[in-house]
Amino acid sequence: MQEKVNHLVEWLQEQVQDAGVNGLLVGISGGIDSAVVAHLIQRAFPKQSLGVVLPCKSNPGDQEAAYKVIESCGIESLTVDLTKTHNVLYSTVQQQLETKGDYNENQERLADANLRARLRMSTLYTLATNYKYLVVGTDNAAEWHTGYFTKYGDGGVDLVPLLHLTKGEVRDLARELGVPSEIVDKAPSAGLWEGQTDEKEMGVTYDTIDSYLKGEEIPAEDKKIIDDMHKRTEHKRQLAAAPKAFD
Repeated sequence: MQEKVNHLVEWLQEQVQDAGVNGLLVGISGGIDSAVVAHLIQRAFPKQSLGVVLPCKSNPGDQEAAYKVIESCGIESLTVDLTKTHNVLYSTVQQQLETKGDYNENQERLADANLRARLRMSTLYTLATNYKYLVVGTDNAAEWHTGYFTKYGDGGVDLVPLLHLTKGEVRDLARELGVPSEIVDKAPSAGLWEGQTDEKEMGVTYDTIDSYLKGEEIPAEDKKIIDDMHKRTEHKRQLAAAPKAFD
């Protein structure tokens, strides 16, 4: 596991050098994936890395967990509360749609959650421009394959160091790096609404997805869920579609 840590740290250092920038930053949610990335970028650039806490209608427990991550790795940090910004923007859009008679209440929870993710992305890039840093993403192999991320939200990043690691491997890496045990062991959640967990929303466990990605046998109903998510979210893993060039 230490070899993987060394490999990822060296890779991050190479990316910064190749891009001609100063360092790296990551949004710290209080979950295991962002905790691992925070530890990695702090090791890669002890004096030129930044952890950003971005509460936005968030569970206070997530913010407390994020600060525990910061303390555990010693990364420089700052907090930008986006709650008011989100409320103003979403309510403005909602008012316009209601005036037009087009507001779809059935899509409200998803639209609200995706806007939060995209506001966080915009904030991270604004900070990255200020510091001349790259934005580091937190998606692992399971999330990438199933498309369990917001397009141009948490999927809008420069680097994805965990992309080839299963959720189980991320846990192992977290323990190696010294991520607090309460963060390693808690149920993965994007914190999008009360009681939300990743596995409940997807309808399949990370362990099952990990087994699928390793080529192991899994129940047919779980395989169908994973295959359907992968097909449905293919557009998230591609550049914007364009027609063929004119002759």
